[in-house]
Amino acid sequence: MNTDNEFLGTEPIGKLIFKLAIPTVAAQIVNMLYNIVDRIYIGHMPVNGDLALTGVGVCLPIIMIVSAFAALVSAGGAPRASIFMGQKDNEKAERTLGSCLSLTVIISIILTAVLLIFGRSLLMSFGASVNTIDYALDYLNLYALGTIFVQLTLGMNAFITAQGFAKIGMYTVLIGAFLNIVLDPVFIFVFNMGVKGAALATIISQCVSCIWVVKFLFSPKTVLHIKKSYIKLDRSIILPCIALGLAPFIMQSSESIISICFNSSLQRYGGDTAVAAMTILSSVSQFAALPVQGISMGAQPILSYNFGAGNKARVKKAFKLVLISALTYTLVLWVAVMAVPHVFASIFTPKPDLVAYAAKALRVYYFGMGIFGIQMACQMTFNALGNAKASIMVAVMRKFILLIPFIYILPQFMQNQTMAVYLAEPIADTMSVIFASTLFAHEFKKALNSMSEPKKA
Repeated sequence: MNTDNEFLGTEPIGKLIFKLAIPTVAAQIVNMLYNIVDRIYIGHMPVNGDLALTGVGVCLPIIMIVSAFAALVSAGGAPRASIFMGQKDNEKAERTLGSCLSLTVIISIILTAVLLIFGRSLLMSFGASVNTIDYALDYLNLYALGTIFVQLTLGMNAFITAQGFAKIGMYTVLIGAFLNIVLDPVFIFVFNMGVKGAALATIISQCVSCIWVVKFLFSPKTVLHIKKSYIKLDRSIILPCIALGLAPFIMQSSESIISICFNSSLQRYGGDTAVAAMTILSSVSQFAALPVQGISMGAQPILSYNFGAGNKARVKKAFKLVLISALTYTLVLWVAVMAVPHVFASIFTPKPDLVAYAAKALRVYYFGMGIFGIQMACQMTFNALGNAKASIMVAVMRKFILLIPFIYILPQFMQNQTMAVYLAEPIADTMSVIFASTLFAHEFKKALNSMSEPKKA
C-alpha cells in the first residue's frame, strides 16, 4: 500500500480522479443503499407498512442532524489535513486528526443524551402524528444508542479518504452496508422486530465499520496516525476546522430543518400520505446527492493537496473534471426520474395509491435537479480549497433565503397547496445554481491568484 501521498501532486489528473473517485462513488452508492434499505424493507412490511415508513421518515431530520455534526468535524478537519500534507507538515496534520477525534467523541455523547431525553417531543414537532409516533420512537430510541458509532465512522473515514486511501474508505462503507442489508430482513421479518429490528441492524453495522476505521488509523499502513498525545482539544487546531466545517454542517443540518418544514407543511395540507410521499422523495434524492458527493470526495485530496503545494494547473483541471462528472450524472438521473417516476416510487412501497401520488410529486420536486450538479461541484471545491465563507454563503442562500420561504409562500398562491410545497424545491434549486456559479467564478480566480508557487525540491 502507498504510504507516500506525493502521487496526489504527480499522477495525471484524469487517471488520479478516476482512481480515487471510483472507490468513493462506489462507497457512496453503497452508503445510499445503507441509508435507504431500512425504508425499503419497512415500506414492504405486511401490516401498516405505509405508517411505519412515515414514522421512520419523520426520524430522517434527526438522522440528518447526527450526520451533520460528523460533517462539522470531518469536512473541516480532513481538507485541512490534506493541505498540511501538501505543505509537508504531517505533524500538524496528525494533530488535526487527534483534535477532531476528541471533538467527535464529545459531540456523540451530547447528541445521545439529547435524543434519548427529548426524542418524543422532537418527533411530534417534526411531523409525526398519533398514527406514526410509536413507529418513529421505536426506531429513534435504538438508533440514538449507536450515535457514537455513526459519528466516528463518518468523521474518521474522511481522514482516510483525504490521504488518498480511497479503497480503504470504500471498504468502511461496504462492510457496514453489507451487514445492514443482511441483518435488516432477519431482524424485521424473521425475528418480527419491525422498525426496532431496522434500527438494531443499523447500530450493529455502524459499530463494525467504526472498529474498522479506528483500527486502520492506529495501524502502520496509514500516513496519518491517531496518536494518544494528540487526542485532545487543541484550540489552535480545532477552531479553524470548525470554521471550515460550518458550510457542510449548514448544508446537512439545513436539510434537516427543511425536512421538518416540508413534513409539517405537508402534514397540514396532505396528511400522512403526503408525508409518506416526502419520505420517498427524500430517499430518491440520495440517488442524486451521494454519488456526486463521492466524486467530490475522490477529488478533494487532489484539490486540497495541490492547492497547498501551489500547483494551479492541477487545481483547475481537477475542478473541471469534477464539474463535468457531477453535471453529467445529475442530468442523466433527471431524465430517468422524469421518464419513469413510478419505478423509483415503487422501490419503497407496494401500495398503488401511494406509488401514483409519489410519482406525481417526484416530477414536480425534481424538475430542477438536472443542473444541480453545478452547485454541488462548486460548493465541494470551495470546501476543498478552505474557502469556508463562500461555501457557507451558497448553503445559506439555497436553504434559508430561498427554499424555506418558498415552502410557506407558494401554497398561499396555488390551488393545489400540497404540490405547491413540493414545487418550492425546483425553484430554489434553479436560483441557487445561478448564485453559486456567479460566486464561484469570482472566488476561484481569487483563490488561484493567492496560491504560493510550488516549493523546489
